Amino acid sequence: MNPFLLVAIKLLLGFLALITIINISGKGNLAPNSASDQVQNYVLGGIIGGVIYNNSIKIIEFIAILCIWCALVLGLKWIKQNNVTVKQLIDGKALIIIDDGEINIDNCRRMGLSAHDVSFKLRTNKVNSIKDVKRAIVEQNGQLIIIRHGEDNPRYPLITDGHLQTDILEVIDKDEEWLKEEIKKEGLESYSEVFLGEYVDGKLILAPYNKKVSSDKFKL
Repeated sequence: MNPFLLVAIKLLLGFLALITIINISGKGNLAPNSASDQVQNYVLGGIIGGVIYNNSIKIIEFIAILCIWCALVLGLKWIKQNNVTVKQLIDGKALIIIDDGEINIDNCRRMGLSAHDVSFKLRTNKVNSIKDVKRAIVEQNGQLIIIRHGEDNPRYPLITDGHLQTDILEVIDKDEEWLKEEIKKEGLESYSEVFLGEYVDGKLILAPYNKKVSSDKFKL
């Protein structure tokens, strides 16, 4: 086969594989928000870039490699959606680095942040001192969310994909018994029935998998 035609076919297959996996796994891969998302994109780029110009790799072998890659991506996505522990091990979790004006050095080290990094992030958010900060949280993608004294708290995801985020309960000074009682008030029996549960300005907002179940806001 003509070498240029072989490269063109491989490039087309790679393009189709990318479109397929994005449509199946979700558009989030276009804007990676976790370590695993970025690695998936890097690996795909390496596969396509390393194979299309290698004439010794046949088209059928290239298709097999793409199929394996797609299976790994979809398998990892399923595991992360159904196991919070694995998701946190792979992608990490949000950590509080400043709480009521006090810096948490251990969490800063876990996130790989030096004192200079923390100071720089605060300055870029127009914060002059940690004493001005009610709470600062570093998300999984490295983004810093800052809540100043007197400001309303942002939305906190208490439940995601049917799994409880225990660290968020500590942030809002609530316990699991309280949450279970509030879920029962909405006619739900367990976390697995909730797609997304948020705590917003003293209100619990539930988005259940079963749309027939009421998810109206209620005041705590």
